[in-house]
Amino acid sequence: MTRRYDMSRRSAQAVRTRESIISATEKLLRSTRIEEVSLQAIAEEAGTTMQTVLRHMESRDGCFVAVSEVVAARVEKQRGRSAYDSRDEAVTDLVAHYEAEGRLMLNLLAQERKEDAFITAMLRKGRTYHREWVQRCLISQQDRRSVTEIDALVLATDIYAWKLLRLDLGRSARSVVAVMSRVVNSILEAE
Repeated sequence: MTRRYDMSRRSAQAVRTRESIISATEKLLRSTRIEEVSLQAIAEEAGTTMQTVLRHMESRDGCFVAVSEVVAARVEKQRGRSAYDSRDEAVTDLVAHYEAEGRLMLNLLAQERKEDAFITAMLRKGRTYHREWVQRCLISQQDRRSVTEIDALVLATDIYAWKLLRLDLGRSARSVVAVMSRVVNSILEAE
């Protein structure tokens, strides 16, 4: 009788190791300058070796790409709705998104430079996504708005508005929702 080798346990361990590496990379990107996020730092944070990181991700950039894919999937899950019952509900979801992802995005924004392709591409996608979200979730399809009004809505719901209110001024998430909703409604109700 031949004994069959079960690869499922090994495969499951490989998935856990990859997830650990991605999680470690994201944790470092939330609080560390990108230049300091080395393969060695990722390996130490993940509790593994640099060789294991390379085997799973191929490179430091591979780690960054994997993080951007995971974050993009979370963002889509958090903000992917196309319609809300009210603008206030849309803003509430947006603030919840900023609560979950804001510090990572702010750390990347603080490091934005033209020569860093990873950060530049990730932030460009984020800006495009936010503008599309504003148009999809805050403006009804029948309602035509000028570029200036759309820009005002993008500004009113921007991550820096959240940062100012939540982190700099220490307001509660509920207060941030109230302020953003008030500004959004003022823009949309102005004649």
